Amino acid sequence: MSQWKQIQQLEIKYLEQVDYLYDDNFPMDIRQVLANWIESQDWDTAANYESMATVLLSNLLSQLERHCSQELNFLQRHNLKIINQQLQRKYKDNPQLMAGVISTCLREERRIISTACMQEQGPLEKSMQNSEAMERQKNMDNRVAVIRSSVQMMDQAVKYLEDMQDDFDFRFKTLQSRDPVERNTKVMEQEVIRLQEMLNRLDFKRKEILSKMRDVIKEIELLMGSQLNPELMDWRRRQQIACIGGPLLTSLDQLQSWFTLMAQSLFQIKRQLDKLGELILKVTYESDPIPLQKPQMEEQVKFLIYHLIKSSLVVEKQPCMPTHPQKPLIIKTGVQFSTKVRLLVKLPEVDYQLKMKTTFDKDLPPGRVNRQFFILTNNTKVMDFEESSNGCLTVDFRHLLKEKKVINGTKGNEGLLSVTEELHTLSFEANFSIQGISVDLETCSLPLVVISNVSQLPGGWASVMWYNLLTNEPRNMGFFGSPPRASWNQLSEVLGWQFFTFTGRGLNKEQLNMLGEKLLGQQVSHSDCQVSWSKFCKENILGKPFSFWMWLDSILELIKKHLLPIWNDNYIMGFVSKETERALLKDKEPGTFLLRFSESHLGGITFTWVEHNDNGEAKLISVEPYTKNRLSALPFADIIRNYKVMVDGVVPENPLKFLYPDIPKDEAFGRHYNSQQNKVFPYIPSMLVPMSTLDSTLPLCSSPEPPMTPGMFDMLNQQLRPFEIETAMNSPYPE
Repeated sequence: MSQWKQIQQLEIKYLEQVDYLYDDNFPMDIRQVLANWIESQDWDTAANYESMATVLLSNLLSQLERHCSQELNFLQRHNLKIINQQLQRKYKDNPQLMAGVISTCLREERRIISTACMQEQGPLEKSMQNSEAMERQKNMDNRVAVIRSSVQMMDQAVKYLEDMQDDFDFRFKTLQSRDPVERNTKVMEQEVIRLQEMLNRLDFKRKEILSKMRDVIKEIELLMGSQLNPELMDWRRRQQIACIGGPLLTSLDQLQSWFTLMAQSLFQIKRQLDKLGELILKVTYESDPIPLQKPQMEEQVKFLIYHLIKSSLVVEKQPCMPTHPQKPLIIKTGVQFSTKVRLLVKLPEVDYQLKMKTTFDKDLPPGRVNRQFFILTNNTKVMDFEESSNGCLTVDFRHLLKEKKVINGTKGNEGLLSVTEELHTLSFEANFSIQGISVDLETCSLPLVVISNVSQLPGGWASVMWYNLLTNEPRNMGFFGSPPRASWNQLSEVLGWQFFTFTGRGLNKEQLNMLGEKLLGQQVSHSDCQVSWSKFCKENILGKPFSFWMWLDSILELIKKHLLPIWNDNYIMGFVSKETERALLKDKEPGTFLLRFSESHLGGITFTWVEHNDNGEAKLISVEPYTKNRLSALPFADIIRNYKVMVDGVVPENPLKFLYPDIPKDEAFGRHYNSQQNKVFPYIPSMLVPMSTLDSTLPLCSSPEPPMTPGMFDMLNQQLRPFEIETAMNSPYPE
């Protein structure tokens, strides 16, 4: 069943989450009409390669045009044509952005499906999807709309005040131009009284406008402090969570809209105050409220504009290498990485020409890190308007990092922290000047890990996960000097995200419980257990030469590169203890097997099947784990199909009959078999046959058999078909 069909079968509460994903950047109409085609493309890769993204954009538009030509519903055809035009305008200069948007939507759909199936969310994900956040955003929309309406009405009020003043000014000057002889007449007295009444109304209107301005300014100040800044902090936290595989449910466009509307309101009030300043040059009087109140209000407005703009510079895309798009915040020396900065205030009438400067490890305290780096490429770039982000100012940086050579002396606190525990930062600076207000803009990336060898990548990613899970501080560079502990509830949720992000399917409760036992030992409940940083990724598992995280990361790599289709079909039980394995298989039909990850090998998968003795006693047999080296030569589905066991010289047979609990082997794995083996070739093809030799008298935990003897091979040569001669040997493995 396609992903989109699965989505449509979800409960309404999950459909509301799906609805939140789609907007003008990727309308749901396209998702609906091109569902199958969209799901068949590799948007993740395209988001990091412009040439591929360009091709996919062209193909998407062609698919859309073809669908338009076949659409019978006039209204739907009209809407699709409009969408086609919008997409061309929005993404023609940046097709990678489109690929990134679609990739994110598909990923979040999978997460929603996974959550709906599990019927359970972790604490972090729940906090990202709570209804209170939605209500806060609706409230924010309403308050911003009220402010905009109030400011617009003040514009009309100032215009009305100007008309009143012009009328008063005209009458006053007309009176002054009269002959002095006429000034003591009754008509003149009445005119003076009328002018005094007009001046009173003018004074009342001035006070009324200033009072309303003061109220609106106070409301803006209150809104910035109580909601806008917290929403920005909330978005930054969501970005942290998204960086380590969590959901990203708040669009930056929403924040941009709020920032822009607030800035427009403040600049409009500033212009209104300037207008009031012009009015008092023509007409003023004793106790005139404008010169008394205007200076303070102007300073307050400038202060708010300054802080609004200063906080509007954000890192939209954290530093990331294109070779590892799902592991941001890790940089390898000599490998290009990219990052994107965005100004959330959109004021298109101003020619900014903002030059953004990048600095690595700016203001880092001396001795904080062992290694020092510098940006090898140009570190200054001008921000540009980007249509796809609704016309906001953005800048994309692509940099290379190089390590400084230290001469004479040590690098710093060498030995205190490992390479992957050292945190660095990338800073961005620019000077912003608008309408007499100068703002020094500055923001920085989340803490980075710099590696010099790809073998350091797993350790670096562990550091990124630990930091962003446990703190929302943007620059706690000494974090790993004394890293806090994580609760198992927190950690297990993030580990589940890793499997979801890298393989497309998360972990269920049973699998997470087994991981909890692996890390913390058998307990009634792991929920309240605390995990130290050292235990997670520095200390070796008892009796093993590797840490828990190295073991788990190697399994992720194995799934991603060699087991992905079978894993996503949910045919790999994966994380199951030997005790549970025996309990599951002992009462099953002979030949029932399950697939689990090795606990003794890094990145290994094994299968265990059940056989019964003559007296009916169950016997479990496992094979030596298959690692990436062995799976590079032979796909795992074909290993299961072709696996043979020769017992006491008897004709080899495949002992694997039913995938647990009772799925026929070919039904489960048939669509993953290598179809090339069924084709007719001009030559007799060879085929690798995974094989074990097994003595039927051996108990479950026997030692491996010695290699096959020449005599056994000759007998095998007579019993196997010619194309099965090329044989891959392995022995029963008592893990």
